[in-house]
Amino acid sequence: MAILTVDRLHKNYGRIQALKDVSFSVPQGTVYGILGPNGSGKTTLLGIIMDVLKASSGTYQLFDEAPTHLHRRQIGTLLETPNFYHYLNAVQNLKIAATIKKRGHEDIDHVLKLVNLYERKHSRFSTYSLGMKQRLAIASSLLGNPDVLVFDEPTNGLDPVGIAEIRELIKKLNQQGKTIIMASHLLDEVEKVCTHVAILQKGSLITHGHVDEILVTEDVVEAGAMDLPLLQTTLQQFPGVLHTKMNGQHVELFFAPNTALLESVNRFCFDKGITLSHLRLRKKSLETKFFELTQNNK
Repeated sequence: MAILTVDRLHKNYGRIQALKDVSFSVPQGTVYGILGPNGSGKTTLLGIIMDVLKASSGTYQLFDEAPTHLHRRQIGTLLETPNFYHYLNAVQNLKIAATIKKRGHEDIDHVLKLVNLYERKHSRFSTYSLGMKQRLAIASSLLGNPDVLVFDEPTNGLDPVGIAEIRELIKKLNQQGKTIIMASHLLDEVEKVCTHVAILQKGSLITHGHVDEILVTEDVVEAGAMDLPLLQTTLQQFPGVLHTKMNGQHVELFFAPNTALLESVNRFCFDKGITLSHLRLRKKSLETKFFELTQNNK
């Protein structure tokens, strides 16, 4: 079952196109990252899904059905900065949240244990660190035991410790059966937490699918010799090479991940009468891959 199916969504603010013909689906049981730079349309997309905004055109489904308020009761959300009363403690704030939602009073102790705040449940919100405040917001989204969680930039503004805590919490919730849809501009966050990703750039969907397929990083071999044009022509015939390019004093060979063998490259060149003066293996970084995806679609 698809938790969310987005079909050709458009959103215009006057002449500004915030979303342009966006289509993808979120499989059940995944951690689905919506990745893109600030201003790419991530928050607008989540706002439409949660009925905070109306699409200019296009449709979407929740749980393979036309969305209703009953579907949204199965979704816990964290779309904005946590909004709690600073002079109240965690339990008091969650009681207010449960009253507003009309569900979840019986879940308060359970969700506080889930987010590791149970020992501080009687501490005022004003005494919490930013990471603790964010975890309390996630606890609030868990009231009523929703099947799906939607988070907008869940680690925004946190220090490294707070980021690590939220990441581990998201993974734990997913292991417990929750489907999680999260927007982020942080490539590292998506790569470490998400199973699937959709990449947005200026409102357009660049690509989507499994993280290991979309953000796959190639092996790059640098090779050097006296006659670089001959070296490049020769290495284009090497078995398994995806493509080559000249880069300064080296020829770069690109391979699928974990398939490049320097010994084989060296032997191939030697057999062709070419003596290599330089040979090195390096990985194309995820940052480079993401930059290429977004820059090529401007």
